[in-house]
Amino acid sequence: MKKKLVLIAAMCFMLLGLAACGQTDPASVDYNGHSYEELQSNCQGTVQTLAYMSEEDKMYYQQNGAETVVNLINKWDDAVAEFGSFVDFGDFEITKSGKTLTAAQTLHMEKRDMILTYVYTYHSMEVEDITVDGVYSIGEKMSTALMNTVMGISIVFGVLIIICLLICCFNIFPYLEKKKAAKAAPKEDVVSQIEAREEQQAVETDDGELIAVIAAAIAASEGTSADGFVVRSIRRR
Repeated sequence: MKKKLVLIAAMCFMLLGLAACGQTDPASVDYNGHSYEELQSNCQGTVQTLAYMSEEDKMYYQQNGAETVVNLINKWDDAVAEFGSFVDFGDFEITKSGKTLTAAQTLHMEKRDMILTYVYTYHSMEVEDITVDGVYSIGEKMSTALMNTVMGISIVFGVLIIICLLICCFNIFPYLEKKKAAKAAPKEDVVSQIEAREEQQAVETDDGELIAVIAAAIAASEGTSADGFVVRSIRRR
């Protein structure tokens, strides 16, 4: 039993020793030909250049500089407007993930800390991107995520309400058409009645003229006046 306990204790000490050996000082690691101090100096030099750059220099770089430099200057100006001026340097951290190496320098600003991050392609150590981001607490991140969620849900429900209103409008259109047709029907009846009366009057007028012609013809054949003739009816064949 004692031997087993001794063996277990020895294994624990060995594991602790291996863990201690595995914790390599990042300042002593070679990052594809670049040291920890070089990468840190690069980040801090960029910050100092941006912090003390004159407006004339900014205008020059924005007109003649590379796209990465122009974007970095714009990001820095936006960050200074939001977080205040640069005060001091904070922690520096290097992280390697796959083919990417990131060097992050924490900056103490007047209103809020932020992080300037260099993103390198590890095998060539070419700069892929340079970002400037604020440091937010977990509570602030959760509140921002909650606001985004609420806004997303509100937009979805708003769109659904608009779709429902459009569907209701489609149901109203047939009702309006029927109502319009019902209003137009009496007008058509009145028009048809007027036309019927006009036709009847035209027929009566034609009958009177026909009677006069017949009476004149009979009077001419008899050699008498048409005043004594009375036409009782006219039969058309």
